Amino acid sequence: MSDALVQNYRRQPVAFERGEGAWLWDTSGRRYLDALAGIAVCGLGHAHPAVTRALCDQAGRLVHTSNLYEIPLQTRLAERLTARAGMEQAFFCNSGAEANEAALKLARLHGHRRGIDRPQVVVMEGSFHGRTLATLTATGNPAVQKGFEPLVEGFIRVPYGDLAAVEALAGRDDIAAVLVEPITGEGGIRIPPEGYLPGLRQVCDQQGWLLMLDEIQTGIGRTGTLFAFQQEDVRPDCLTLAKGLGNGVPIGATLVAGPATGLFTPGTHGTTFGGNPLVCAVALAVLDTLEAEDLPARAAAMGRYLADGLARRLGQHPMVREIRQRGLMIGLELDRPCGELVGQALERGLLLNVTAGQVIRLLPPLIIDHAQADEIIDTVSTLVERFAAEAA
Repeated sequence: MSDALVQNYRRQPVAFERGEGAWLWDTSGRRYLDALAGIAVCGLGHAHPAVTRALCDQAGRLVHTSNLYEIPLQTRLAERLTARAGMEQAFFCNSGAEANEAALKLARLHGHRRGIDRPQVVVMEGSFHGRTLATLTATGNPAVQKGFEPLVEGFIRVPYGDLAAVEALAGRDDIAAVLVEPITGEGGIRIPPEGYLPGLRQVCDQQGWLLMLDEIQTGIGRTGTLFAFQQEDVRPDCLTLAKGLGNGVPIGATLVAGPATGLFTPGTHGTTFGGNPLVCAVALAVLDTLEAEDLPARAAAMGRYLADGLARRLGQHPMVREIRQRGLMIGLELDRPCGELVGQALERGLLLNVTAGQVIRLLPPLIIDHAQADEIIDTVSTLVERFAAEAA
């Protein structure tokens, strides 16, 4: 790694120069199957023709003007997303962290509108919301926060998936919102109990709190529907998106509805690059492709295929604690730390990662086929079996 780079990443010893679909080629010409998709970003895979066309066409027309002026493509994207999500308005930014930062600012505005001097936001243990000072404070991982104290005040942390812990906060007069992931990503692909999100919606309605869903990783078709919350009878007041929305082009969005609308007014929040013509053109192409190819349904079917295949090979393995899956968001939890499997998979031509210490995380592109899924199943299963044998 070059000394010219800040040393804040533990990079794998490989550099890629070309991609196509679910495949990547490194600088020496070796091919790899991508089961990580840039951490749930490249849902359409690499070098998708629709994305390439949108980038080239728009780059040759207009890239940026700033939000001092009307941006018709931004309006089209806002109308498209809000219609598909059942929301009312959209704010565009550059990343998931910025989308969540906007949500937290909305929560404080909502709290102050209700007469709360020091509004609190309920957040979850094991969550991940970003690396700005506010979003890393909201994140439920002390390792992410270490060294950045003093953290931002205004957060109450409870166990993820524990509806009773949130209900126990009812009656407090200083809470403005609840921020939660429908399924944790960095936290280990944890899926909450049935009824958790509807239960949170009920508590928020009763208490006048905003329900804010972080769908940075779960959104844009990955879990089998365009948004994960659509699998339950809920609508959030605030929905944050990024990652798959741009298929690698940086874009984030904060969608609002109900009591979260009208909180941002001119001068309260903004961004220089957010929602420029280039990124909006790409995001519209992504949504067009998702719908034309019915990729959320494909994600649901291929996710079941992958999970079933892993269960056949590893479901009874003594080292495997659990296989968790929703669409193409799959976590294989072992009974011990297994970070070395990332490098071993790379040597075998497969990209994956390990999160929460001992969860093999699979986030392949939504366009993978059965042969590619079979290769993922075989490689992951072989790695786990050999890892167990060496540990015995």
